[in-house]
Amino acid sequence: MKRPENTRIHILNGPNLNLLGKREPEIYGARTLADIEADSIALGRDLGLDVALFQSNHEGGIVDQIHDARDVAAGIIINPAAYTHTSIAILDALSMFDGPVIEVHISQVHKRETFRHHSYVSLRADAVIAGCGTHGYTLALHHMAQLLNDA
Repeated sequence: MKRPENTRIHILNGPNLNLLGKREPEIYGARTLADIEADSIALGRDLGLDVALFQSNHEGGIVDQIHDARDVAAGIIINPAAYTHTSIAILDALSMFDGPVIEVHISQVHKRETFRHHSYVSLRADAVIAGCGTHGYTLALHHMAQLLNDA
């Protein structure tokens, strides 16, 4: 496998994900965002990726991070949370990003309320991972490494 020059991956998390471990553990599990961050950085290191995580409860903060990623990141993994179903602004920002985008959802959104079945982000995503719990981030990092190696 060839190694890409830029190995920076941004993992972006949307609203309420800062409350993982406390918020509806029957849906989202007991692991915290800090757990996901530590695991992602460690796995990224093993995969030869430089991983940076960001979380915001504000749509504009996520859009700003996507804009910043255009200059420094090879790929984006994003769990837009509730903005999945509402944010054309996030879709537009992702559409201006040249690298691969992987959409992650901790819960199986298609087994939940009907409004959660639609994703604007999926219109740009190169892959979507849903219903795997926080393990979805691990799967996304492995797939991102593969996408970058195949590029």
